[in-house]
Parts: sequence; C-alpha cells; structure tokens
Amino acid sequence: MAVWDSAGRERPLPHSHPWLAELLYALDMRLRQRQAVFEYTSHPACIFRLDIASAPRPIVLQDGTCARAGQPIARLHFWNEHVPSFPHNGATIAWARQMQRAIAISLRELARYLAARPDLRDVAVICGDVPSGTRAQAEKLARIMEHYGFEVIPEAGPLPLGRRLRRLAENLLISLIILAQNAGALRLDTLNRVRVPIYFSRRLLNEKFGDANGRTSFAEVA
Repeated sequence: MAVWDSAGRERPLPHSHPWLAELLYALDMRLRQRQAVFEYTSHPACIFRLDIASAPRPIVLQDGTCARAGQPIARLHFWNEHVPSFPHNGATIAWARQMQRAIAISLRELARYLAARPDLRDVAVICGDVPSGTRAQAEKLARIMEHYGFEVIPEAGPLPLGRRLRRLAENLLISLIILAQNAGALRLDTLNRVRVPIYFSRRLLNEKFGDANGRTSFAEVA
C-alpha cells in the first residue's frame, strides 16, 4: 500500500511482514497474468488495474447505457500496492481525502486510456466487484462509489458453488495481503467479505473525468 506527500510523490510504507509481502506479490502477479489483468497507466496514485472481459448477462444502466451478453466490458481491480493504507485507529479525514483523490485520478487515467484505444470502442460499461467487510460496510461503500457515478446492480440469484469457492480463495488472499502490509488493519471478518458489484457507463466516465484537454472535469481532492 502507498502514501503520498504534499507534492504527489509516493513514499514507501514499511510492511508488517516483508518476506510474506514479497511472496504474495509474486503470487498476485501470476494470478493477474492468468486473468490478463494489466496496468492501464503508470500514474503512482492510480489504485485500479484493468481487464477486458465479456458481459456475463445483459446490463442496463440508469443512464440508458446497455451491454448485451458477450459484449466487451472493462473490469476494474484494486492495485493493492497503491491503495492508501487504512489507519490503525480507523478512517480519518486525511485518509478519506487521499482515497477520493486517488479514485478521481484513477478514473481520469481510465478515460484517457480508453480514448486512446480505438479497438476498445465497443466497451460501453465499466464494472468491478469491490470487497467489503460487512453488509453495513458494503452499503456505505456503495454510497461512496455512487458519488463518482457508479451504480450497484446486485447479483441475479445465488452464486454457483464454483464462484463461491473462488470468492473464499480471494478473501483468503486479501487477508494475507493485509497481514503482510498492515497487520493492524486485519479484522476477524476478512474471510467473510462480501462484494459490492458496481457499474459505470463509459459515457458518464467521459462526461465526469475526460475532456479534450486531458483534464478531469470532476473535482480532485488535494
């Protein structure tokens, strides 16, 4: 995880267990390679990676954007090493402002990346499954993401066994990463993390975070 100084430079954060962190980073890299997850920008404050997948079912968003089953969609993944470290004493105003700035920068960089890729012109929807500790936290996280234009579309019915097992494995990996990076932030409910399925239209992404001058029209938090 990362922190930045007032000039926007990244400052390294000491890990709780450096040897475990190195091992998990190597495992995480192998998993990303298998899933074709990549970094769409080199900006040090970006907290998302990306993969291009096929929509598993028809998607209809509130602004009228649609994606048919099988159409390409952009899926966001947390760039764990860049996510601001959660304070030991709980969320602070400074941490929240850092997260807000990071999200705004990440989405601005995403708008730039998609605009520069004519082969991705059929991508109309951006989505992600954001891990959250409890249902109450999931609802709070959903409200935060709605501030940026995301909307939550719940899963259609119960998850099949294969996806439930995969989610358990992901939660175990998340727990180990937290232990390695910031052991004080590890919670007993980490293995029971739920997901917040969030969706964002590319049209809204361009309206909020992209313009002809490459500047975001959405206010970044300093």
